[in-house]
Amino acid sequence: MNNYIELTKPRVTWLILMSTGVGFWFGICGRVNWLSLLWVMVGTALIASGTFTLNQWYERDADSRMRRTRQRPIPTGRVLPTHALVFGLVLSAIGFSILYYGDNPLTAWLGLFTETTYLGLYTPLKQRTWHSTTVGAVPGAMPPLLGFAAASGTLTWEAGVLYAILFLWQFPHFYAIAWMYRDDYSRAGIRMLPVIEPDGLSTARQMTIASLILVPVSLLPTYLQMTGQWYTAGAMLLGCAFVYASLRVAWERNALRARGVLLASVIYLPVLYGLMLFDRTGL
Repeated sequence: MNNYIELTKPRVTWLILMSTGVGFWFGICGRVNWLSLLWVMVGTALIASGTFTLNQWYERDADSRMRRTRQRPIPTGRVLPTHALVFGLVLSAIGFSILYYGDNPLTAWLGLFTETTYLGLYTPLKQRTWHSTTVGAVPGAMPPLLGFAAASGTLTWEAGVLYAILFLWQFPHFYAIAWMYRDDYSRAGIRMLPVIEPDGLSTARQMTIASLILVPVSLLPTYLQMTGQWYTAGAMLLGCAFVYASLRVAWERNALRARGVLLASVIYLPVLYGLMLFDRTGL
């Protein structure tokens, strides 16, 4: 059982659920439907788990060539590829059904769109072009939309802002990971930007641009009256710290500075979400 749980990447799934929960909270109109919140969290967790399982089934050969992934259940033979395939499909189907019947069709179709674009576009593009990171950011930013749609049954500009914040946040985060493990990615034939341009100049530029754009975008919740001034001040401080971490990579292009960006990213998002919820003004 532990091997199958490992396929679902629980540590990543909790981050997805955090984003889904924030989206739900800002989609509430009136009283909180706690049952709807439960269904969207369970359904999203299952779809995410199914997606991660199917992704590892698809990339099993590449995983076997990378140090950071070769101990995963499929490359080591602890789970057979066919078993992983069935497991991933079953999780995905149950997750879609829960979202469809427990919440609403919009939420379910958004979940299905997330999975199909992740597996059908992002995953195969990883061995063809470094632009796969941009493509992957599209489904990667979907969790707040699922939560918002589950709570309200629709999507608004407020949902779009939550999507944009998560979309931009992913670039420094994943480029930092790509930099730290570029030798591994190279062995697996995965064409991440730090692999095809080893000097790191383009990677540092992408990190810095995304973190700079993230600062004004992160202030839009206040402009839309989703949050108050406490959030604004906190978002500014967090954004400046994130930009500084990215600039340090531009100044000193090495794995240590890339790790600093990764650390900044994993602090930035939950703290920003916490400020949003703390200073939510109501929609």
